[in-house]
Amino acid sequence: MTTTTNATDANKALVLAGIRGVFIDRDPTVLDRLFSDDYRQHNPQIPNGTAAIKALLASLSADFKYEPGLVVAEGDYVTTAFVRPEKDAAGETYYATWFDLYRIENGKIAEHWDPMLKTDRPLDPNEKRL
Repeated sequence: MTTTTNATDANKALVLAGIRGVFIDRDPTVLDRLFSDDYRQHNPQIPNGTAAIKALLASLSADFKYEPGLVVAEGDYVTTAFVRPEKDAAGETYYATWFDLYRIENGKIAEHWDPMLKTDRPLDPNEKRL
């Protein structure tokens, strides 16, 4: 029998493996192994299903970075936070703090949400009240 702590730790490890595999290693086969067949995406710019993530992955620039810092989990939900520099329409750099929420079902990543906070300098989500 899996304890809640063990299940929560396993869910965190699953999400981190998915993020690393897709966005750091850029391995599209991770989507077939770690994401559910009916994966739901709550980003209005990305359709549901893993095919959309595979297409997105192929279009990412070489300097795209996604390295999660804070990882918090409760039950079947895992949240990650990371800071990434972005450019505005005038070409000025700002720092975007991204929060991704994942839902795990049957040992696979089943659902994802990703709102963003825009700031003029990097914020550490562990040190700042947002």
